[in-house]
Amino acid sequence: MIEDVVRAVGLMLVFEGILPFLMPRRWQGILLTVTSSNQRSIRFIGLMSMLFGLSMLVFMR
Repeated sequence: MIEDVVRAVGLMLVFEGILPFLMPRRWQGILLTVTSSNQRSIRFIGLMSMLFGLSMLVFMR
C-alpha cells in the first residue's frame, strides 16, 4: 500500500513539473492570476480538481 502512495506522489510531481518545464512564462502568468484571485475562487478550483481526480480514480477502478 505504501508503495502505491509513493508511486502516486511521484507521478503527481512529474505531472506538476511538466508545465513549468515546458512553458515557464505561461506558468508564471497562471500563478500570478491565481494569487490575485479571491479565496472563494481558489477553493472552488481546488474542490473541482479533487472531485475530478476522485472520479478518475473511481472510473479506473
